[in-house]
Amino acid sequence: MHDEERSLREEIIAKSLEMGTTGLNQGTSGNISARYEDRLLITPSATPYDSLEPEMIASISIDENSGSWSGPLKPSTEWRFHLELMRKRPEIRAVIHAHSLYCTSLAMTRKEIPACHYMVAAFGGNNVRCSPYATYGGEALSKLAIEAMEDRTACLLANHGMIVVGENLSQAMWRAIELETIAHQYFISLQIGGPEILTDPDLDAVHAKFASYGQ
Repeated sequence: MHDEERSLREEIIAKSLEMGTTGLNQGTSGNISARYEDRLLITPSATPYDSLEPEMIASISIDENSGSWSGPLKPSTEWRFHLELMRKRPEIRAVIHAHSLYCTSLAMTRKEIPACHYMVAAFGGNNVRCSPYATYGGEALSKLAIEAMEDRTACLLANHGMIVVGENLSQAMWRAIELETIAHQYFISLQIGGPEILTDPDLDAVHAKFASYGQ
């Protein structure tokens, strides 16, 4: 294993542990993947994150359709939408799926997150969609997730959780934390009468500012 690949596998483990410390995830729910050359590196199924070693991260070819993997443990049951997102969108190099408290609470009601805060624009559009429901780990869920993620970097999965993507693992983790924060704020606002939703022109101005934001 090359040093670069080992380093990426170690980063996947570190971000998996971070999901627990930040409260994004509980137990072995959720999963993380990253692109390495023409391979998808993804956390294994039903394995405690604090027991992971770099060699235990599963590896799947992005170009093949067989779903076969290399490694001592089978990949997360949600490998399909990780693989399809990277296959269809070359700019994606990291995917995080979590069952975070507030995103999942909203997903249980099958509510999208509207433009209740200007930071919704950080996910590529004027809302964060919620996909219809499908059984976990299946092709139907993967198809619905891909549709909900069109032109977006985040979505909710009905009665399930959240997905975010990034150009690297750090960006994906930032988006996951930001999405859960907005979901929390939206959840609270619904208890006190509901938020005033920003207009499309409001969000157009935010998108324009985001285009030149940062160092």
